[in-house]
Amino acid sequence: MMRLTPTVKHLLIMNVLVFIGTSAMENKYFFDGLLALYYPLSGNFEFWQIGTHMFMHGNFTHLLFNMFALWMFGTAVERVFDQRKFITFYISCGLGAVALTFVVYFIQVYPTINALESTGFSYDLIQDLTKLNILEGNMYKGELLANKMQAVLESYGLSINQVDESSFSALFDLNVKSNGAMVGASGAIMGILVAFGLLNPNAELMLIFLPIPIKAKYFIPGIIALDLFSAVSGVSIFSPSNTAYIAHIGGALTGFLMMYFWKKNQFDKYRWN
Repeated sequence: MMRLTPTVKHLLIMNVLVFIGTSAMENKYFFDGLLALYYPLSGNFEFWQIGTHMFMHGNFTHLLFNMFALWMFGTAVERVFDQRKFITFYISCGLGAVALTFVVYFIQVYPTINALESTGFSYDLIQDLTKLNILEGNMYKGELLANKMQAVLESYGLSINQVDESSFSALFDLNVKSNGAMVGASGAIMGILVAFGLLNPNAELMLIFLPIPIKAKYFIPGIIALDLFSAVSGVSIFSPSNTAYIAHIGGALTGFLMMYFWKKNQFDKYRWN
């Protein structure tokens, strides 16, 4: 078995301990709301979530696959990097995943916000209405939005009677888009995967359900292409439908850019063919 490198070992321990600790808590959803990453317009958003979400996982399978990938690819990458460079790379890829996710989010919601502002809603009012919790069980409820928005509107000197159907629908959609949570180390892992592929382009890899060896220089771009397809089309190929595909792409892109600049400046002694 491949011997664990120090940083990979510590990351594995931290992720497993966080998963066990939060799963064992009586009020697990409290910690999910505190440590998972929410969008900036959500009432649950906190700045520390940008870092803490990388150590949270939705379920055991999510944790297992991410930690397996971290062990398999991260160990090989850390043997080339020193510990400080590896953890810098890992965290940077995770942050890059967040950055692209937020950029795409704002591109998606900007037209809705702009349309609401054109009908007389101020940005502060839109933000306050977006922060309302309208989740009941696993469903977002329009009735909850209608009931809760009255008090917010009154604080701005408005009435719910002034909200037409199209504006209400836009506010509901904005609330739904803004209050989903993101957890997992997948963005950072995708960056590690890219680094592995650039350092070991001819290494042969296999999917668990497709035991055919494929060289890393074809396998890893293929995985990224599938993520891009799913992000654009909304169709999941191998992953669950709630997978953060944009985060995967952000982590992979960050990893590629960092490796490109590091290669130019520090790793010219390695052949990347």
